[in-house]
Amino acid sequence: MFTGIIQEMGKVTGLERRSGDLVLTLEAPLTCASLEIGGSVAVNGCCLTAVKIEKPRFTVEAVPETLSRTDFKALAMGSRVNLELPVRLSDLLGGHLVSGHVDGLGEVSSIREEGGGQRWSVRLPKDLLKYVVEKGSVALDGISLTVASLAGDSIEVALIPHTLEATNLSQKRAGSKLHVEADLVAKHIERLTQAYAGKA
Repeated sequence: MFTGIIQEMGKVTGLERRSGDLVLTLEAPLTCASLEIGGSVAVNGCCLTAVKIEKPRFTVEAVPETLSRTDFKALAMGSRVNLELPVRLSDLLGGHLVSGHVDGLGEVSSIREEGGGQRWSVRLPKDLLKYVVEKGSVALDGISLTVASLAGDSIEVALIPHTLEATNLSQKRAGSKLHVEADLVAKHIERLTQAYAGKA
């Protein structure tokens, strides 16, 4: 379980295809300091397992199921990725409950300056829109963000300067893809109520 608070930006230093899997090596000194082999780490919001650690680098593997739901195929040598280690029970929940399971891909449709930060419009897959409410939470590339507004098939989020500086969003442009994880609680409520609705 994660909170959507990015702890470090890692740099891609290795990309290898193996029988349909993608093996990623990431340089991330802060993450490596606490990560153990077999441990989980969120990479752009996708929970992966560390299979090799040679500080300051670690390696993870993305299987076909993961690749079908993410935009990892667009990564290149030197790409920056958002990293977060799992939350501990003693940690403050600074963002919101994030499972690290990517629901789909969003697309940045527009970026405009607003105050000292930016306001982004992001188009979401239609099947995820029902889980999003104004002032609710959504994870984009692993970042816990508040939905500022809803319009049609898009949401708007307001980004403060710190978020732009501390994450890989500074590298995104209109047309860029983002990993989307809808609110975990909303998805569970839907699943539970579907069972009762079927009996009504």
